[in-house]
Amino acid sequence: MSARYPIISITGSSGAGTTTVKDTFEKIFKRENVSASFIEGDAFHRYDRETMRRKIAEEKARGVDFTHFSAEANELEILESVFAEYGRRGVGRTRHYVHDDAEAAKYGAEPGTFTNWEEFGDSDLLFYEGLHGCAVTDTVNLAQHCDLKIGVVPVINLEWIQKIHRDKATRGYSTEAVTDTILRRMPDYVHYICPQFSLTDINFQRVPIVDTSNPFIARWIPTHAESILVIRFAKPQSIDFPYLLSMLHNSFMSRANSIVVPGDKLDLAMQLIFTPLIHKLLERKHRMS
Repeated sequence: MSARYPIISITGSSGAGTTTVKDTFEKIFKRENVSASFIEGDAFHRYDRETMRRKIAEEKARGVDFTHFSAEANELEILESVFAEYGRRGVGRTRHYVHDDAEAAKYGAEPGTFTNWEEFGDSDLLFYEGLHGCAVTDTVNLAQHCDLKIGVVPVINLEWIQKIHRDKATRGYSTEAVTDTILRRMPDYVHYICPQFSLTDINFQRVPIVDTSNPFIARWIPTHAESILVIRFAKPQSIDFPYLLSMLHNSFMSRANSIVVPGDKLDLAMQLIFTPLIHKLLERKHRMS
């Protein structure tokens, strides 16, 4: 953690909805005149798409499911060095993983490859979005570097529905291909993704209130209005719950550290919660300057 150069980490599985949270933060940053450096977890994959396919096939021949969720498939040591360097000096380096043709046109690199590493800095804070922002293994501890850690954790059936629909719509995968990926990733999901949500400061868990019993045949993603949002705070003593309850109609507290909010109030809830936390980080930063 760094008072002068704070780091915000948004962590969630593939298809969890971390991009939605990032969009809300971007709105806050623009409104509050905050400059942020952004890095993506995909930029720290160890292999490009074709090399990853070969690696998966090699490991499968050995009876091992190798996935992007595992520490071995990612450059977590490099990511930790970026966090540490930004915390010390407010600078770092990153690159982009090019997912599709649209990003290829934007970045000038082939889909499934990486752009060159580039330096970044001269910002108020660093914002990370990806799979491993709070990962702790035998060799790395990313959580220790982050000043605000947020988990995005839909209930598992909803997470699968969102992933299936996203990968089919934007990446052209079949339901069968996405289902195979989900099955292969399950051990790594349990060992590498889930433990991070015990280290976060705030977790956002969307729970559908419609039937999602078989996510593999769901024709559409439950809307926010068809969901409730469970928000858990690791340090509830710092949260003004009466204010949140008054501002978020039909919300209620389910535990001393948790508030339940109608799903269509997601953006408002995040803005009400995150804005004062960002102000605290920047006030602390300015006191150190």
